[in-house]
Amino acid sequence: MFRSLLATLTVLALTACATTPPPSTAPAVEQRRPVTILISIDALRPDYLERGDTPVLDALARKGVKATMRPSFPTLTFPNHYTLVTGLRPDRHGIVANTLFDPRRPNDRFQSKELAAADPFWWAEAEPIWITAEKNGILTGTMFWPGEEAPHDGIRPSDWARFDPNYTEAQRVRTVMDWMRRPAAIRPAFVTLYFDLVDKTSHKQGPHSDATIAAVREADALIGELAAGLDALGQPANLVIVSDHGMRQIEPERTVLIERLLPRGSYRLISFGPFASIDPMPGHDEIVARALLAPNPNMDCWRKADVPRRFRYGENPRVAAFLCLAKPGAEVMAGRLPTNKGDHGYDPDDPDMTALFLVHGPAFRRDGTIPAKFDNVDLYPLLASLIGVPAQPNDGDAKTLRPILRTAGD
Repeated sequence: MFRSLLATLTVLALTACATTPPPSTAPAVEQRRPVTILISIDALRPDYLERGDTPVLDALARKGVKATMRPSFPTLTFPNHYTLVTGLRPDRHGIVANTLFDPRRPNDRFQSKELAAADPFWWAEAEPIWITAEKNGILTGTMFWPGEEAPHDGIRPSDWARFDPNYTEAQRVRTVMDWMRRPAAIRPAFVTLYFDLVDKTSHKQGPHSDATIAAVREADALIGELAAGLDALGQPANLVIVSDHGMRQIEPERTVLIERLLPRGSYRLISFGPFASIDPMPGHDEIVARALLAPNPNMDCWRKADVPRRFRYGENPRVAAFLCLAKPGAEVMAGRLPTNKGDHGYDPDDPDMTALFLVHGPAFRRDGTIPAKFDNVDLYPLLASLIGVPAQPNDGDAKTLRPILRTAGD
């Protein structure tokens, strides 16, 4: 009986095809304009893409462009995320560390995990690219990018969300897809998307652990979910996938405990870890200087005026009086040994601090020649070109990534 019914339906279908169809009343399919989506996978080391655990990113790279970026100093999350969207080095955009003080407000502290991070005072020294886009009539959506919570000149992204660590990466992808399903008039043309699972896991378990590689696979699958959703919508997208820095395995036995070098009450420790910032208490400058500037096998320290020029750091008034940079694998701590197994904040030229750069989409050609490794400030001019906004004054070089952009003749 099932076969007889199937045969009848086949005949009817063929007969219908032989007749002249009535005029179509189906609505025209929308020809969507490309959206630019900037994705950060915090602490994703580029060499993770050489293990066979990232099939989605590997496939995007084969049809796109992959390179590596040198992060800005210090190699910390908030400074580098703000560099990526302003094109300015931390010493110029003002987010000089994850924890900092400003002499204009000496009793207030900026810390990345506190609500103070939403105070526009801390972010006002530079304009992120989503604000430039909004000022030029281009709608934007930011999904947990550092700095998004602070308005500039009373302007915010058209869509944004206050950071909530309980909001999973999968929920973040679904939120972006919800934005993409909107009518063109209210759909963002530039979106940022932030994943922190790889960073959190590699801090706790170390960059080479099974748990970290599982987190990398999860991030890869989420990129695949996003790409599949965009494809189902017929939404062309220029994907710009980056990381802010890498991650290094810690050697706890090389930890420098700052209280063994400095007397109690002589200093204020602002930042600690691979990158440490220290202010002497009034009247204690020479005591602090003698202890910190003495040779140490596990760290180098400088007065802010003497920081090596290659770091392009030390002129902003928010920079502490003394800076210490741990040697690779070591840490500068207070009161205890590190509990994490992985960390970042080391020299930007440390290979383990290298960040990922991967682009894919209709705006990109595959045969452009760019450096195998470039400074992350060079990303900003590329974003401005993709979005179609005038670049604000920045430290990047637009020529670095211009060869990967399609031209009218391509």
